[in-house]
Amino acid sequence: MKILRGTLFGGITFFFLGWLVYGFLLAGFMEANSNACANRLDTEMVWWAMILSNLILGLLLTLILKWSGASGIGDGIKTGALVGLLMALTMDLMMYSMTTLYNLKVLVVDVIAYTLLLAIMGLVIVLTWGKKD
Repeated sequence: MKILRGTLFGGITFFFLGWLVYGFLLAGFMEANSNACANRLDTEMVWWAMILSNLILGLLLTLILKWSGASGIGDGIKTGALVGLLMALTMDLMMYSMTTLYNLKVLVVDVIAYTLLLAIMGLVIVLTWGKKD
C-alpha cells in the first residue's frame, strides 16, 4: 500500500505543482527564453502520456524513498531534492548540449524549479505513507 499511495499522491502532486510552476509562474519566462518550435499546442496535449509520466515519476521517487529507508519529512525533502537536482541536471544539460530549445538562464531556472518540485513531492510521499506497513 505504501508504494501505491506514494505513486498516486506523488504523481498527483507533481502534476498540479508542475502546472502551477511551469504553466503559470514561469510561463512568461520560459516563453521568452525558449525555442518552442517543437512544443505541441495546448489543445493537442497527449493527456494519457502526461498523466502516466507523472505517475511513473511518483513511483520512481516512492521506490527510492522506500529503499533508502526514509521515514520522516526531512528524509522526504532531502531525498526528493537530491533526486530532482540530479534528474534535472542530467536532462537539461543533455538537452542544452544537443538542441537549441533553451538558453543557460532557462537551464538554471529549470534545475532550481525541478529540484523544489521533487523536494515537495518527496515530502508529500512520506506524509501519505502514514503508519508503517
